[in-house]
Amino acid sequence: MSEKNNIIVYCEYEDGRVADVSLELLTKGRQLADKLGVKLQAVVAGDNLKDIEKQIFPYGVDTIYKVQDSRLYPYTSLPHSSILINLFREIEPRIAFMGATSIGRDLGPRVSSALHSGLTADCTALEIGDHKDPKTGTEYRDLLYQIRPAFGGNIVATIVNPECRPQMATVREGVMKREVRDSNYVGEVIDLDPGKYTSPEDFVVEIIDRHVEKSKVNLKGSPIIVAGGYGVGSKENFELLQKLAETLGGEVGASRAAVDAGWIDHDRQIGQTGVTVRPKLYIACGISGQIQHIAGMQDSSIIISINSDPNAPINTIADYVITGKMEDVVPKLIKYYKKNSK
Repeated sequence: MSEKNNIIVYCEYEDGRVADVSLELLTKGRQLADKLGVKLQAVVAGDNLKDIEKQIFPYGVDTIYKVQDSRLYPYTSLPHSSILINLFREIEPRIAFMGATSIGRDLGPRVSSALHSGLTADCTALEIGDHKDPKTGTEYRDLLYQIRPAFGGNIVATIVNPECRPQMATVREGVMKREVRDSNYVGEVIDLDPGKYTSPEDFVVEIIDRHVEKSKVNLKGSPIIVAGGYGVGSKENFELLQKLAETLGGEVGASRAAVDAGWIDHDRQIGQTGVTVRPKLYIACGISGQIQHIAGMQDSSIIISINSDPNAPINTIADYVITGKMEDVVPKLIKYYKKNSK
């Protein structure tokens, strides 16, 4: 198999670890590479990259491009962009993925702009399929379907890039499942000379001091989430959800509408513009169920919807629906849970 026309994932690297979102994209990349019959490749740029391949190979990666230089860590825009632009010109990947993180949002547009390739941000699904241009009648086979909510979440759009390469997409953390292909999988490591892929001008920005504050909210790791939407009605009513979450040993989440109303902090937002979660139990209170929100919680094991509207869209994906006012239902849930858990 040649080094051209393959799938490549940019792997973010922090504190000796490859980012979860990159590993999730490697999992999806392997599935798509199998379907296309091509290689899965990865590129990682930074410092202290010794044995980094042990984290990457198990996801079924055939080739890892390593670029090691003390000036490449922590991330800065110019050198990392130059590495990808020059490497992609050389190996001509068919498809390129990166996380929709602060790094990916900075890097993706720079690379796609330089290569005139196009880029779809915040995809919720990635598939391979065919496309016929309705104007010219030209048929294209095995394109990347880049799927995401559009027009304020009123539709799910499937975007294709027939002519330009690579077909590029970013995906948020948690959207794709992360699965090791084979813990003994071993591919090839190619060490790249940073001097060949960057220029001295790329290093004009030097990071003197860096402070990264980790989020105190762990929605992704919580097995139980009590989430509120605009139907919760007030900041005070969110305190009721907090009591239910504390009773059940879970976390409080929210829809974008509730966050926009100022009832709860943004770091608790679930959905396309928040975090993606897969808890064992998801209790949706006063959430209508817009496409963007559903995208962030539809893989929950059990979904309970509490809503005064029996026809709320979220009820169609809920395992259990309780029709009623949240202010009436939630105190009863707390009461009966406490009574039955003694």
